[in-house]
Amino acid sequence: MWRRCLAGGTVVVASITLWKSHVVVTEPRRMKQENSIKLTSREKRFINFASVEIDGQLYMTPQDFLDSVIEQEPRPRLKRKFLGLTEIGFVKDVTPSLNKGSSQLFRNLRDKGIVSYTEYLFLLSILTKPHSAFRIAFNMFDTDGNQRVDKHEFLVMERIFSYAWREKRGIGSDKEQNEYMLTNDEGLQRRHKIDTTLQVHFFGPKGNKDLHYEGFYKFMDDLQTEVLELEFNEFSKGKPAISEIDFATILLRYTYLDVDDHDKYLDRLLDRVEEKGITFKEFRDFCQFLNNLEDFSIAMRMYTLADRAISKDEFSRAVKICTGFTLTPHIIKTVFAIFDEDGDGLLSYKEFIAIMKDRLHRGCKSAQRTEGWDAFKQCLKNEIRQSRL
Repeated sequence: MWRRCLAGGTVVVASITLWKSHVVVTEPRRMKQENSIKLTSREKRFINFASVEIDGQLYMTPQDFLDSVIEQEPRPRLKRKFLGLTEIGFVKDVTPSLNKGSSQLFRNLRDKGIVSYTEYLFLLSILTKPHSAFRIAFNMFDTDGNQRVDKHEFLVMERIFSYAWREKRGIGSDKEQNEYMLTNDEGLQRRHKIDTTLQVHFFGPKGNKDLHYEGFYKFMDDLQTEVLELEFNEFSKGKPAISEIDFATILLRYTYLDVDDHDKYLDRLLDRVEEKGITFKEFRDFCQFLNNLEDFSIAMRMYTLADRAISKDEFSRAVKICTGFTLTPHIIKTVFAIFDEDGDGLLSYKEFIAIMKDRLHRGCKSAQRTEGWDAFKQCLKNEIRQSRL
């Protein structure tokens, strides 16, 4: 359904998605209530976006995974694609080797690949964890210290990271949780008898290659870049930079802020910052800093002691210590314009960290949507802001 609003002589078209995929529980004939478990928000999201079923088990395609991180709802489809075990040989044929990977990997593969639920959780970890965490994990399983792991060692590491996600039960009411049930036979995290896209990419069609840390690091960096490019390009429309308002919108749209609070942050930014634009490098550096948010939080608690607000110089120094790189003065000025409530040049780091932690869970939460009169007012506000830039 489409709604239109008029502001400043410009017609703005706002899309309100009414379609919602149905959750299909696998193997319904074998389900017994006493053997069922409640689904977490991650499990429900995976089921909603997974478009492939093989031997009674659900899988995402590479495009499904990207959509699950960026989009509110999965793309409309009539039904899932059902494949037999003999029909998935295409995965080995179309998946490039690790040394041919790029930040276009998932976008190039689109629907020609499969991603298991365990891998879905693992990939989400890559998007939200600092590289140092994976370096430690990689070294733990690199028992002989030769900077490589084999397929079996990697699968163990992958499941450890995915179980860390599994232990964090999803956010939602009991009513929401009871809507969906799943058989408790390892649920979605069964051991898979088939080679997925990720396994073929890392270990080759025969699964006999070793994974070197350099290749794994490049894959992590490429995946983070690919997702950030999708978010950035949504607003840049092919231009080299996005506006400061666009930057704030990206940061805040997956948080639990209500509409009024969300608008308050955007209006505050509009009054304080002269438009200069945010480049992709600035955007990427800031988002990678957010993956180090836990270290930053610890550094700030140790530094401030009395939980006092921090200055731009203190913020910049803490980022440098935690990440090893420096954010540009403009990106820091923009962040302070958003989160400096009193306009005194100081940042309440507790508020900043709380909201940015919401941002890190963008693959689980949906951006706030409004309908009717609220949607019309929001559309007008957005257009007015853009006209003031």
